[in-house]
Amino acid sequence: MSEKQSAVIPANPRVSRVWPPTLGHVDPDVLWQEILSGACGCCDPLVKGLVATGIRNHASFRGALAALIGRKLGDRSVADDALAELVTEVFEADPDIVHAAAADLVAIRERDPATADYVTPFLFFKGYHAVQSHRVAHWLWHNDRSYLALHLQSRCSELFAVDIHPAARLGRRILLDHGTGIVIGETSVLEDDVSLLQGVTLGGTGKNVGDRHPKVRRGVLIGAGAKILGNIEIGEGAKVGAGSIVLESVPPYTTVVGNPARIVGTRHSGLPAFTMDQMLPPIDYII
Repeated sequence: MSEKQSAVIPANPRVSRVWPPTLGHVDPDVLWQEILSGACGCCDPLVKGLVATGIRNHASFRGALAALIGRKLGDRSVADDALAELVTEVFEADPDIVHAAAADLVAIRERDPATADYVTPFLFFKGYHAVQSHRVAHWLWHNDRSYLALHLQSRCSELFAVDIHPAARLGRRILLDHGTGIVIGETSVLEDDVSLLQGVTLGGTGKNVGDRHPKVRRGVLIGAGAKILGNIEIGEGAKVGAGSIVLESVPPYTTVVGNPARIVGTRHSGLPAFTMDQMLPPIDYII
């Protein structure tokens, strides 16, 4: 990272966040050296084997990620080793998937105050695992292997409680914080730099076919339990409050809350997905 990117601002006693956020190219090889360095700090005898299997036994970020997906999603139908080999082939066919995975990991480290290193999300965060598994399934979906793509979707739903249709389009630097209960429908689009918390649904209304799911633009933050339904647009830099039911498009740089969701406060600046600020703007109440 550049000198500018490595500048830090205090976040909490356990971790300092990097600011400004990393938006450019993330070199998976450089990131891998950071991960290896972090793994060297593990001295707990009960997890040394786990760290070795997940990190130290691999020569590259790409190899470790392929093995991780294989271990997580492998089952009696598709064995771990066979799945890891398949994922490796996908990575070789489309190296951009690996670069996107590296960018996602950096985004987690920068946005999540509970994350003190890269090892933690790489090994233990199911939201990250679900996104990377989806990236592989998305490639399979568009390369005439739809049943295998759907199998990976099903395994992610079973293991992680995260259900992302293989056709859904995800940009880079995506954060699924906690991940549990997230549903992303077939024609959904998430642009770069989007953060979702647990329990978010990007779904259809149940009435339409074809293009029927939300389009979430860059820098959007969607709070826990929010439901966004239909082919509507969540504008760049918007914020959706926890538990909201969103049935209409949301203008850029606005905050919506409630059931049905309504705009509150005035337009803000910046991208809330970076700051993860879930607080509402000042509201004047009239009784």
